[in-house]
Amino acid sequence: MAQNRKKIKKINKTLSRSLKIKRLIFGTLLFLISIVIILSFFDLAGVGGRICFKTLTFLFGNTVFLIPLFFVILGWVLLKSEYQKFFKSLILTILLLLFGISGIFGALNSTKQGGWLGYILSWPFLRFFGILVTQIIFGAMILTAFLIFLQLFQRPSSISPISETKKPLITRIFRKIKEPKLKMKEITPAPKLEIKEPLELKTKPILEKEAPPFSYQPPPLDLLEADKEVPHSGDVRTNSAIIKKTLENFDIKVEMSGINIGSTVTQYTLKPAEGIKLSKITALSNNLALALASHPIRIEAPIPGKSLVGIEVPNKVRAKVRLRNLIEHPTFQQSVSNLTLVLGRDVSGFPVFADLAKMPHLLVAGSTGTGKTIFLNSLILSLLYRNSPRILKFILVDPKRVEFPVYNDLPHLLSPVILDVNRTISVLKWLTKEMERRFEILAGARVRDIRSFNEMAFKTKTEPLPYIILIIDELADLMAAKGREIESGIVRLAQLARAVGIHLVVATQRPSVEVITGLIKANITSRVTCQVASQIDSRTVLDMAGAEKLLGLGDMLFVSAEILKPKRIQGAYVSEKEVKKIVKWIRSKIQIETIEDKLAEDLEKDLTFQPKEELGFLKIEEDPLYEEAKKVVIEARKASASLLQRKLRIGYARAARLIDVLEERGIVGPLNGAKPRDVYISSDSEEIS
Repeated sequence: MAQNRKKIKKINKTLSRSLKIKRLIFGTLLFLISIVIILSFFDLAGVGGRICFKTLTFLFGNTVFLIPLFFVILGWVLLKSEYQKFFKSLILTILLLLFGISGIFGALNSTKQGGWLGYILSWPFLRFFGILVTQIIFGAMILTAFLIFLQLFQRPSSISPISETKKPLITRIFRKIKEPKLKMKEITPAPKLEIKEPLELKTKPILEKEAPPFSYQPPPLDLLEADKEVPHSGDVRTNSAIIKKTLENFDIKVEMSGINIGSTVTQYTLKPAEGIKLSKITALSNNLALALASHPIRIEAPIPGKSLVGIEVPNKVRAKVRLRNLIEHPTFQQSVSNLTLVLGRDVSGFPVFADLAKMPHLLVAGSTGTGKTIFLNSLILSLLYRNSPRILKFILVDPKRVEFPVYNDLPHLLSPVILDVNRTISVLKWLTKEMERRFEILAGARVRDIRSFNEMAFKTKTEPLPYIILIIDELADLMAAKGREIESGIVRLAQLARAVGIHLVVATQRPSVEVITGLIKANITSRVTCQVASQIDSRTVLDMAGAEKLLGLGDMLFVSAEILKPKRIQGAYVSEKEVKKIVKWIRSKIQIETIEDKLAEDLEKDLTFQPKEELGFLKIEEDPLYEEAKKVVIEARKASASLLQRKLRIGYARAARLIDVLEERGIVGPLNGAKPRDVYISSDSEEIS
């Protein structure tokens, strides 16, 4: 391989040298021709010079005296490498000058001053327009040629992303002629629909089977704001030229393809030449960011389903993606799944939806202020527009205590928003019991999942099983307090709860291995990550880099079992005002007291009564020495593992475990440094329950 590369380099050097030699020869030849023509003017070039002079005078008339100047300019351009790209354009400009001057001379005095070329060019104009208009036409041709000359021979400078409207008119006209035409796809703002009646979603006939007093009407779309902003990507043609030139500076030849203008970024697609490694292009992200004066640049190599490389450049002006336009989209309205979610728009501006039933659980990560909570709000609202309280139930956990309390009046909630870790553990235990109960119901009905059971329930007009979605807004706080219990509950549900309609959406702002453990990652394969602080955090969530180069404010990457490579999406924006309007509207239409919800009552009982003999998700087996240990510490009025070791003749591990059980049941107090534990029960009192 190394020898082949050396051979290729040698061939390239040889070709470049041969091209330089050819340019040198042709440039010198043009200078020589101009000298011969000048000498022929003074009859110093012999017989050949006289023949050349008579021929040129016959063709061009008095314009012949400018021909040596034209040859000198062309030869100089060939020798100066920085102007070589204008050689063809320069030939066109010289022809314009030659035709214009010959035409004016031909209009003045037929073939004597303008030669036969001037006569042939001026004759049609003289016949139809007269001498004045003819001279104006050829004068305009000469002026145009002079203006192009001035533009061509300006000192070429490095390309900079100047706006198209600030450049000279001639430069813009010339660039449109020279530059290749690129295909551009741009987002057009969706037309505002006049909706007189609330939107009726075409879903499975779950809502139609409900009794009239409990029929559910989705909130009107007027409560949500529509898209108003339009993204501005800057001068896309200049940026495309910069990308191509920057890659060519590193010996990477590419062919620019289409340009996709999205709400947050503009994707420039290109096709590299054969034999170019994609790793060479991806390694130049910083060089491209410097050349484009835009940071950060994300390179997608290759684009899934295409033999192209995508370079994503942030827009000069971003446009917010609103939830209303996505809910109005036919794909969302005609979806047959009750758990269809609105994710946002991709880099091309197309709407992106997902089915939570297929995920079946979702992990959301990202630094503070990057749009996690807004994404969760749009997720909740998109589900509210599809499901009634009898079909869908939420359990919201908010350790931060400020994000989810706005949903407390929502009839879809099984319980008020959970704010502390102990109640969260109880919720996870209740969900585990509910999962096992549902498995027994499905086994008795001889169906494999909740969807089949509900279809059977609609036919027999029995009560269906509602979907239950547990949303945790901040997992890091819960893991710091009770990591083992929280992890056990999440993993248990993630492994088995899919078939019975229980789904988890877990969000965290600290995507570290202590929070997103290996077991959680293994069981939650669908993940959304907003901007993170470092590449390490990105690899923790996605198992690859990329999330650290996002732009924040809802810019995110989505990966699932169906989409193995991360898909960049701009999440839908929902304001707190819109959330309050929708919750208030649903609350006014449906009274919570009118819904007899056995699940909510069962969960409330479980949250109120929390037996102390349970630790985590496994009941502590009663140790045969528990009663003796209890009697020993009560009689001794102190408690320690060494005391139980001596009195009961057991090992340290068993003695320490007995002390932990006594502390959990309120018999002894917590460890207080070097001091002995307090004993709360006297010998003549009963155990505190």
